Amino acid sequence: MKAVQPLLAGVAFAMMLASSMNSVAAAQEAPGPGNIKHVLLISIDGMHAVDFYNCIHGIAGVNDGDPYCPNLASLGQTGITYVATSSSKPSDSFPGLAALVTGGSPKTTGLYYDVAFDRSLDAPKITTGTGLAGGPCTPFGLPTGTTTDFDQGIDIDDTKLNGGAPGAAPTEGGIASIDPRKLVRDPQTGCAPVYPWNFVRTNTIFSVVHAAGGYTAWIDKHPSYSFTAGPGGKGLDDYYSPEVDSNVIALPGIKTSEGVSCATIRDTSQLGSWTNSFENIQCYDALKVHALLNEIAGKTHNGRPAMTPAVFGMNFQAVYFGEGLSEPNVGAGGYKNAAALPSDELFKEIEFVDASMGDIVNALKDRGIYRDTLIIVTAKHGDSPIDPGLYVANGANTPATFLAQANMIPYSESPLNPTGIGATEDDVSVLWLNPGVNVDAAVELLESNASAIGLGQIYYGPTVALNYNEGGLGPGQDPRSPDIIVTPNVGMTYSGSTTMIGDHGGFAHDDTNVMLLVSHPHFRPQIVSSQTTTAQVAPTILKALGLDPRALDAVRIEGTSVLPEVESELER
Repeated sequence: MKAVQPLLAGVAFAMMLASSMNSVAAAQEAPGPGNIKHVLLISIDGMHAVDFYNCIHGIAGVNDGDPYCPNLASLGQTGITYVATSSSKPSDSFPGLAALVTGGSPKTTGLYYDVAFDRSLDAPKITTGTGLAGGPCTPFGLPTGTTTDFDQGIDIDDTKLNGGAPGAAPTEGGIASIDPRKLVRDPQTGCAPVYPWNFVRTNTIFSVVHAAGGYTAWIDKHPSYSFTAGPGGKGLDDYYSPEVDSNVIALPGIKTSEGVSCATIRDTSQLGSWTNSFENIQCYDALKVHALLNEIAGKTHNGRPAMTPAVFGMNFQAVYFGEGLSEPNVGAGGYKNAAALPSDELFKEIEFVDASMGDIVNALKDRGIYRDTLIIVTAKHGDSPIDPGLYVANGANTPATFLAQANMIPYSESPLNPTGIGATEDDVSVLWLNPGVNVDAAVELLESNASAIGLGQIYYGPTVALNYNEGGLGPGQDPRSPDIIVTPNVGMTYSGSTTMIGDHGGFAHDDTNVMLLVSHPHFRPQIVSSQTTTAQVAPTILKALGLDPRALDAVRIEGTSVLPEVESELER
């Protein structure tokens, strides 16, 4: 079964794009207010609205109470700040980024989590790097259903920064590092591997802008995030994705925006992954900033002649790991209280990102395109809990564990599988049941263990179908919709990790209330307190570039609106 929502007919879409191309050309001829040539989208993963508030106003207990984000504060002086913005639900990076670039929720994009489940697909040919076992696939036969791995597991070699791409320089890789044997397969297409850009069901801002004649680029943390190119994989002219979960290496020629060299490894005690060290994650992000500065200068990410993209950007990882990491012999990140007073380590990560934003803005000015560029700073997701006293690491009594013990979920989703990829659980539990299992019985089992799993709220039946789609393989059903979603009490995380003190994925305020700042030198500063979603970023970007927001499939299907305050400023 394919997408359960209708997409735009090819002829109508072609006519819309032809009209859009004229708009792009007009915008590129006359810079200035109302004539945006470029949109720069930045995701500071994990950055809450309150983090932005504290760092531009100051908070007692850090930096002598003085503000500590001068560059973000400067953008705010000519920007619209949305304080009640919600990320996607689940608040995972995969659906979080999808919301930003498609304007849609998982019900339309089909992206629930980087590791999820699809009843209509079959296992990869070989086991992925994160443990999803290879299995059979019968061409044009009945699917068995499979966990879907679109994390680092699809890399040729996820221990390498270049993902193991053949012949690639140590810091390169991108989509060349995807191993097609590790991709889930579609029996309806003869068991062809499903690449990330074909796993997403809708088009994206990059595919729309590219089709309208614009040059596009994106920088992210895994090759799998190349789904941003949209179906067919043609929407991105330049995609860069050094593997964040790879072994740490020296980065000659790279230094942070605070002047710290990455030519030698900063933290040699944590070499297994960039994500294990407060210092090393900064060098990882600095590598991506270096690539972005190249793109601003009219080059590809690695310095070859190109042009400055019409729409482009990157994500930062430093703040998220500043929130959730507890590094041995260094200290804990996170917060000191429920007012979001940052720990010393998190404070350093926020300062690092702010300094990077300063270099990015200065590069736009040096290029002479600052006044032609709309800058959007937000986050794919937040992190929970902010209040450190609420954190509970529960790796044993998880919803998936109880259901696995009762043989109610697929083995590929089971925490009892000793070599498997594991369940879709962080501070949320997203659950798919075995065929024939009674959903009511599964819910009853979970509710009878409510205390053990820290049950906050449970969604199933109509409460899933209303906000997503009805799950199943029958007519009108969605093969990717979960049967049950469990959101635990705030602070409960379904992990036994001793190195993390927070996580994301859930529906709680700390998970979803992210910063959103839309800035342009022409804009009047505003604070907007009305409910907003990160999905509204996508149609706003097209509107800013003179394109029709309804060229986005998800915008038409879900009715996602342009941010009205931005629209008013663009028309002023």
